[in-house]
Amino acid sequence: MGVNSNRVEHFDNREAATLRIQTQTPSFEVHAVQLPPQRTTLHKLRHRVSEIFFPDDPLHLFKNQTSFKKFILALQYLFPIFQWAPNYNLTLLRSDLISGLTIASLAIPQGISYAKLANLPPIIGLYSSFVPPLIYSLLGSSKHLGVGPVSIASLVMGSMLSEKVSFSQDPTLYLGLAFTATFFAGVFQASLGILRLGFVIDFLSKATLVGFTGGAAIIVSLQQLKGLLGIVHFTSKMQIVPVMVSVFQQRHEWSWQTILLGFGFLTFLMTTRHISLRKPKLFWVSAAAPLASVILSTILVFLLRNKTHQISIIGHLPKGLNPPSSNMLYFSGPHLALAIKTGIITGILSLTEGIAVGRTFASLKNYQVDGNKEMMAIGLMNVAGSCSSCYVTTGSFSRSAVNYNAGAQTTVSNIIMAAAVLVTLLFLMPLFYYTPNVVLAAIIITAVIGLLDYQSAYKLWKVDKLDFLACLCSFFGVLFISVPLGLAIAVVISVIKILLHVTRPNTLVLGNIPGTQIFHNINQYKEASRIPSFLILGVESPIYFANSTYLQERILRWIREEEEHIKDNDGAALKCMILDMTAVTAIDTSGLETLCELKKTLEKRSLQLVLANPVGNVAEKLHKSKILESFGLKGVYLTVGEAVAEISSIWKTQP
Repeated sequence: MGVNSNRVEHFDNREAATLRIQTQTPSFEVHAVQLPPQRTTLHKLRHRVSEIFFPDDPLHLFKNQTSFKKFILALQYLFPIFQWAPNYNLTLLRSDLISGLTIASLAIPQGISYAKLANLPPIIGLYSSFVPPLIYSLLGSSKHLGVGPVSIASLVMGSMLSEKVSFSQDPTLYLGLAFTATFFAGVFQASLGILRLGFVIDFLSKATLVGFTGGAAIIVSLQQLKGLLGIVHFTSKMQIVPVMVSVFQQRHEWSWQTILLGFGFLTFLMTTRHISLRKPKLFWVSAAAPLASVILSTILVFLLRNKTHQISIIGHLPKGLNPPSSNMLYFSGPHLALAIKTGIITGILSLTEGIAVGRTFASLKNYQVDGNKEMMAIGLMNVAGSCSSCYVTTGSFSRSAVNYNAGAQTTVSNIIMAAAVLVTLLFLMPLFYYTPNVVLAAIIITAVIGLLDYQSAYKLWKVDKLDFLACLCSFFGVLFISVPLGLAIAVVISVIKILLHVTRPNTLVLGNIPGTQIFHNINQYKEASRIPSFLILGVESPIYFANSTYLQERILRWIREEEEHIKDNDGAALKCMILDMTAVTAIDTSGLETLCELKKTLEKRSLQLVLANPVGNVAEKLHKSKILESFGLKGVYLTVGEAVAEISSIWKTQP
């Protein structure tokens, strides 16, 4: 095979910016490896910042618009209600009215129950189901998100604050810290949205969240044994061992009346939940069950009040709107750090849940939920809530599912729900006096049981063992250590997983699929065959300081193993190593130095190093560092196939 190299354009010619080897043979042509267009450093920085913070290009709607139109678009962007309000009609109102009243029937008992889960007075749960939904209806971009207290955030807040302050001993301080934590949660959430730092919450991977929520669900359920069994003196710890020890140590406090009532309503609630899961059109059965349980149990305890002294009841709940609480916020003192830490952790959890729920139901209706706007909406509603006697709220999966199934069309359903809660606060509070706490415990257990996502855990085991390990660690961390530390373990494992992928990238040997110019992993494609005298390696990662040393050592090991393979099979001597850089999306100075050192090491062993398909900024950095000059004309190719073809033809022409 003859080789006729006609022309090579010089690398220093920035107008062409290309390595071009024009080779004409009967069977192949070597194409150019071109550099990207030249850009200034400022332009590159601006593009990089834009990709990090503005991947959705939020300003694209403002292009080529008049000043008045830009004002309207800005108003609609900040307050999504102005997008759909002009087209709102009676048909939409009817759907939102039905869904709003339906989720109100769920929100009222859940609000009371979750407040107790956070060791707060039950009335705080109702306050938190009134103000935040109104704020979200103005700022939120999800049509189906049902806003209110959620179990995980309630549990975390209660466990973290109770470690330092007891509500029974100092209720004023505890309430103040809860409102302060809510304030800092809101500030943190809104800041992430304003500064467009939403990628921070991505460190909570799906795997770690599955384990964390599963462990938290078990802890929440076990904590409700206090109410289900009628125990008065119960541990405040949140680990599984102290909880179970406390349950059996207080056997003398078990009340058969409470057990009978609690397990009866728990069976009823679980049955309605099962019916709704089996037949989604009967969603209203499980949605109405909590309120029906509250009403029925309250009537039952009232009628038998002279014979049920051992059944604990809620007692007096004050009527009226949310009282202001801005004067209760702590911005100094010994407990400020606790409030900030609690706020940030509960803020991250509630934000993760709220955005995940919003995007889930948005995908079902084929519309987009802006993550950054959601962060701002959830954050601002928590800031407002902290000043109006509310604790951390977000989008609840159970409420949102009911809202979606009930046919909600806009966030007006949240306004309707808030109106129903308002009526309850103003007129119906005395009716809850005889509501037994055991029913609230049953409602909580039924609500959190769905967080035990064993199917996702099994899928993790089947697909990714490392993800499954992360899931298990966060699960057992919550169960046996603590809820906050379990979350910390989950985050640490997520970071470790990232570091493993970064510092130990995948490398593989490529072979040719017969009859094609395609080169693929020889372990994945059994028909792919090695090319005699060539070792072709692919790197599936950027090359930078964190992994450059590892890659150099791993590549040298591949060469040693290839030489041993050749020796064992009496193959042709190894002459050339081709490094396929198709998947190398970035390279830094450490990576460039590694390539130079690797080239020198191979030259000492009489081996040629060839680069194939350096992409984008990788080719540009190779050019600017003058490394391409050291590789020469026969050291860089557009594809592996062209490299193999030309180098083989050169060898054939040599004596």
